[in-house]
Amino acid sequence: MIFETLKPKAETILSKNENTVNERLMKICELLEANVSHYNWVGFYFKNGNKNELKLGPYVGEPTDHTIIPFGKGICGQVALSNKNFVVPDVAAQDNYIACSITVKAEIVIPIFVNGENIGQIDIDSNTPDPFTEEDERFLEFVCAKVSDILLQIPN
Repeated sequence: MIFETLKPKAETILSKNENTVNERLMKICELLEANVSHYNWVGFYFKNGNKNELKLGPYVGEPTDHTIIPFGKGICGQVALSNKNFVVPDVAAQDNYIACSITVKAEIVIPIFVNGENIGQIDIDSNTPDPFTEEDERFLEFVCAKVSDILLQIPN
């Protein structure tokens, strides 16, 4: 499966300490979007300081107006409160969905935890209906754990 070949590539990208965290996160977005055919928009959102909102970080894909998302709003905002993965096979069936593009059919959001605190998430949109499997979830959990490792290393 493609995910097994992407894991070492993701680890290599994230371990390159000569690059800033944002540069490494952008390279992860590029890696995923380029290698997984049903990943059409890949980005990171992070808690915006002490505010109950998420702020858009590095991403690849169509530009989005959703640079700030209040906790509880949309799929990303719901994950910020639930601390759980959220897989949406059909965004049209979701009441609390923030539409980024009319081409998006499905979305997956996986939280990133640092020292037990949900500090952000990876958000992936797909133009393919119901494309996400348990393999996507496990792989993205792996990526989020590796991202958490580099975020732990940032001095406060």
